[in-house]
Amino acid sequence: MEYKLEDSVARINELLSAGDNSYEEQDSIPTRDRLTFANGFYVRCAAMFVDIRKSSELIDFHKNRALAKLYRAYTSEAVAVMNGNPNSAEINVVGDCVSGIFNTPEKKDIDSVFGTAYTISSLIDILNFRLKKHNMTEIVVGIGLAWGRVLMVKAGFSGSGINDIVWVGEAVNEASKLASYGNREYYDREIMVSDGFHYNLNDQNKGLLVRNDIRNCYNGNVVSTYMNNWYQQNCV
Repeated sequence: MEYKLEDSVARINELLSAGDNSYEEQDSIPTRDRLTFANGFYVRCAAMFVDIRKSSELIDFHKNRALAKLYRAYTSEAVAVMNGNPNSAEINVVGDCVSGIFNTPEKKDIDSVFGTAYTISSLIDILNFRLKKHNMTEIVVGIGLAWGRVLMVKAGFSGSGINDIVWVGEAVNEASKLASYGNREYYDREIMVSDGFHYNLNDQNKGLLVRNDIRNCYNGNVVSTYMNNWYQQNCV
């Protein structure tokens, strides 16, 4: 379809002039078919970002084909773990970052997202063992978790069939920022958790994390007991 400036300006005016009364508050994430290009939903949900530290340095150690294998293995299984959470609502892969949005209408759902995070942490340990076996560089990741009010909207070019769901809000931004801190400095642990997310965890999970005053969050090196036992039996 040919691009026309006049049509573009008209669409911009229409979108920016839209009323603000079509944004509903929801206790849980609604189905995608309820979204249009004129409405949106405010929901309280959890966001998770998983980011490789110093990923640009991997290019210095691997040829493109080897690097592609590494990224495929990492993204494939990180997505698999997130998708295994029954409350997973959206998963995206952008570069070396895998992110997810999770429906959390109840507090126990936030604990399940935390479980997904430390399952990914254990997965990275297993992946690194296999990478070493294939003479490839081991990776280090940061995992960021946040919870809060997020605006869910449909964005894209109306009528083109090209559109996607966009999640806008502090929880998404905070999870992304926290992931960038994970394992960055000696005082940063792998899983970085916002205050709001930490507040809603049960006491057992809270006990697995400690305060990081420099980053103004909670953090911890937490793994899945089951997967760690498997690692000790098969990867050591």
